[in-house]
Amino acid sequence: MKKILILLATCLIGLTSVWGRQEMNLAENNKLRIAEAAIMQLYVDSINESKLVEDAIVAMLTSLDPHSQYSNAEETKELNEPLAGNFSGVGITFNMNNDTLYVIQTVAGGPSERVGILAGDRIISVNDTVIAGVKMKNTDIMKRLRGPKGTKVDVKVLRPNKGLADTIDFRITRADIPIYSVDAAYMVDDQTGYIRLNKFAADTADEVAKALKSLKKKGMDRLILDLTDNGGGYLNAAVDVVSEFIQPGLMTVYTEGMNSPRMDNFASPSGSKPLFDEGRLVVMANQYSASASEITAGAIQDWDRGLVVGRRTFGKGLVQRPIPLPDGSMIRLTVAHYYTPTGRDIQKPYEKGNAKAYRGDILDRYYSGELMHADSIHYVDSLRVESLRLNRPIYGGGGIYPDKFVPLDTTQFTNYYRDVMAKGVLNSFAIRYVDNNRKEIQKTYGNDDNYTRSFVVTPEMLKEVYDMAEKEGVAYNPEEAEISSPLFSMIIKGLIGRDVFDNSTYYKVYNTHDPIFQEAYRLINSEEYEMLLPPQ
Repeated sequence: MKKILILLATCLIGLTSVWGRQEMNLAENNKLRIAEAAIMQLYVDSINESKLVEDAIVAMLTSLDPHSQYSNAEETKELNEPLAGNFSGVGITFNMNNDTLYVIQTVAGGPSERVGILAGDRIISVNDTVIAGVKMKNTDIMKRLRGPKGTKVDVKVLRPNKGLADTIDFRITRADIPIYSVDAAYMVDDQTGYIRLNKFAADTADEVAKALKSLKKKGMDRLILDLTDNGGGYLNAAVDVVSEFIQPGLMTVYTEGMNSPRMDNFASPSGSKPLFDEGRLVVMANQYSASASEITAGAIQDWDRGLVVGRRTFGKGLVQRPIPLPDGSMIRLTVAHYYTPTGRDIQKPYEKGNAKAYRGDILDRYYSGELMHADSIHYVDSLRVESLRLNRPIYGGGGIYPDKFVPLDTTQFTNYYRDVMAKGVLNSFAIRYVDNNRKEIQKTYGNDDNYTRSFVVTPEMLKEVYDMAEKEGVAYNPEEAEISSPLFSMIIKGLIGRDVFDNSTYYKVYNTHDPIFQEAYRLINSEEYEMLLPPQ
């Protein structure tokens, strides 16, 4: 007993030393520090203190909401990079095909383009480290290609040449590479423009403004804004984007939490007036549109500035405040809720500590029929509000409900299609086809508009895909292949067009098939638009 008392006394003396010899406070909020010190000094085996602390932080955050999270230093850098707007690297868009890095495009004016790397090149080694055929992770390859601005990297490239292949050595000087938010911006017809956003980052508002100016010069007086699958990003970016669509001074979103006083955000366009506050506007959204996407769609809907088409959005309406830690790691702590101008809480309901159920919500929507049938959507009368200009009924309860519902079309999705896609066969086929036909496609079609209108995926091309899939272990299923053939053809055409022209070509092709785009385009060019949104 005496030995135990001496041991406890020694432990307490050690704890007092750890805290700078201050008087110990045994209240609830000090239990964690006492437990950590006791484990470090008394535990039977060796302990990694850093991991112990990280695990404790993760466990605490897990018991809160689904979006409070911890990231270590490396994860923090990777999380911030896409939203920061640029990184330093070699300036290529690439795919991995058969464990080989295949260059899809070089960034215009970027380091790789300047030294002569071309679309279709295969990078097989970086600084004498072989990266081809060794099953190296994409993240590991990117780490080798990226680096501080001004540093150099040696790459060995395999270039197809008339059925043979040349090996070429390049030395690339790394530079700042922009990360774009706008995937595509083009005129669908003489009046209708289309802009697709993939995120809300530091430079997103500038990119949108540039796209709007360009499309207006081409005659745009109505716009489809595509936010499908857009997981969000910065609050300020969403506010700035909305500011180009509604009148200055109107509220775009407000935030509020128990320990965070209400903060209102108002539209403030970059110029003297918004770039597109008049003219028909339709926002495309689906169940994967989240956070800043929902702020944007919600504000446009609340002010009756445009119509939302698609399916109910994700329902991510919690504000995270980054709390940097000394070692470069970070806690992103939820401090408030996002509310639309009418007061709708964007956040869907959740149970604290039950992240599994939260992550399964989209699957629940599928099984309940909400994604396929409008009459399966459950509106809560107590959460009904009225839009701010026309007093239209709109609903809260998590996510933004569309003005026009578009069901998820699964008729062409088969098990055979799933298995072929999982093997990466379509990507491999597109790469092979472009290798053999790039110049002919460019000469025949000239631009991606002609390509989108005229290029046809032939039965012979599909058969080659099915044969490639069989070699990868996917047994040919003629019935399911026939059902999925329009989907196969669309994706093949989009991938080929992207590799020969640019990224927007893929969306030009994809939108000819996408039910949400088709409904958005029908609506924006119909009398029904003004029936739903009478002009001021």
